[in-house]
Amino acid sequence: MDFLHTLTSIITPIIVFILEWMGIFVIAWTCLKAFWEYIQNTFMKRHIKIQTHLAKGLATGLEFKLGAEILKTVTVHDLDELIVLGAVFGLRALMSILIHFELKHTDKDDE
Repeated sequence: MDFLHTLTSIITPIIVFILEWMGIFVIAWTCLKAFWEYIQNTFMKRHIKIQTHLAKGLATGLEFKLGAEILKTVTVHDLDELIVLGAVFGLRALMSILIHFELKHTDKDDE
């Protein structure tokens, strides 16, 4: 049992780190791509649906970050850490729900 606890305390932070960076990469790439699409829409008079692409990318990035937050619950040591982790998780989940709600409204408007 002690071996599993030690293994979990070593591997979990590595996986959390990787998931956090995956989320950061997806969000940064999506924002850069959306900015490029904005430039194309503005100066080249194209009609790319920036909001839909941006919202989908942000939602995907947030899902990676939420996965990291879920894994962080394995390494919580006291109640204060759990409260902070719960607050961060709640805010990220709320952002994800709002983005999905916006996507549904955008899809209905396009029909």
